[in-house]
Amino acid sequence: MVDRRSFMAGVASAAAMRPQASRAAAAMTYEEAVRATWAPLRAEGGLGEIVRYATLAANSHNTQPWRFTVGPRSIAIAPDVSRRCPAVDPNDHHVFVSLGCAAENLTHAALALGLRPTLRFEANAIMADFENASAERSPLLAAIPHRQSTRAVYDGKPVSTDLLREFGRAGSGEGVAILLITDRGQMAAVTDYVVEGNTTQMRDARFMDELKTWMRFSEREAVATMDGLFSRASGNPALPGWLARPLLPFVFTERGENDKYRACIESSAGLAVFVAEHDDAAHWVEVGRACQRFALQATALGLKYAFVNQPVEVPQLRRQLAAYLDLGSRLPDLVIRFGAGPELPKSLRRPVTQVIV
Repeated sequence: MVDRRSFMAGVASAAAMRPQASRAAAAMTYEEAVRATWAPLRAEGGLGEIVRYATLAANSHNTQPWRFTVGPRSIAIAPDVSRRCPAVDPNDHHVFVSLGCAAENLTHAALALGLRPTLRFEANAIMADFENASAERSPLLAAIPHRQSTRAVYDGKPVSTDLLREFGRAGSGEGVAILLITDRGQMAAVTDYVVEGNTTQMRDARFMDELKTWMRFSEREAVATMDGLFSRASGNPALPGWLARPLLPFVFTERGENDKYRACIESSAGLAVFVAEHDDAAHWVEVGRACQRFALQATALGLKYAFVNQPVEVPQLRRQLAAYLDLGSRLPDLVIRFGAGPELPKSLRRPVTQVIV
């Protein structure tokens, strides 16, 4: 078990050196930053290492909207309101889903270090209380440093019924169901909702301005912030910001993006829709946990996935998609495509010293 005083002394020392750390980060190459971000779990890292592994979770726009508070035998995960995206996520749905994704990673990392967490949601935060246990290393833990949301064209091949069963088990949770869609007609119908949602968003100046603030066009920009949407991580070239920003309206077009989404979904083996019993923060956290398990299971099976959440992010389309899927009073929370695809450059994460408060 990690010594609490030693750990917190290390955190305090590191926090005091943040200006130096920021300069050092700026001096790193992108490849060096990736290696540091996605390094394997270090047993000697204790609670700080559990936090680091939690931050490797999927999250909206790679905003990393979380703050961690470390106690003697606990870790709390709360929203970082400074990293909200009010245009795309006005009710913080994606924020709490992101916290749930982090909590799922935390669970696997803690078990690997001999700590069994009990999770509860209260006061808009996730509290993980730890007790000593035998160390457990699962295939999902091993998948954490390899997981990525792969925004690329896949190979179009179907997945087996056995793999779909694995997805169904991983993607279900407390108060959360997963719908797996592999019928090409149904996938095309959901694609129409995705395209309509993307069209609506790209015509919304507030949405576009918000999205641009999280775009990182060059390796230097990505390493300087250690967050956001790096162009190469979505299959686009890296360019200096001074050149990329003026060119953006000419290359990032409504028609081009809609064509890309159609091609990407058509190339996928299927779609996964996550549906919670209730539309509230506690259930959004559970959606995040189920989504992260699904993502890790896909990674462990050698498959890729990517979010196509536009129908969830436009309220009218969310209700329409719910009606198409015959969900009754429930609403869809996430839409994900999956299949076999290429490896793309990984995104980055802020260091532990910047997320622990």
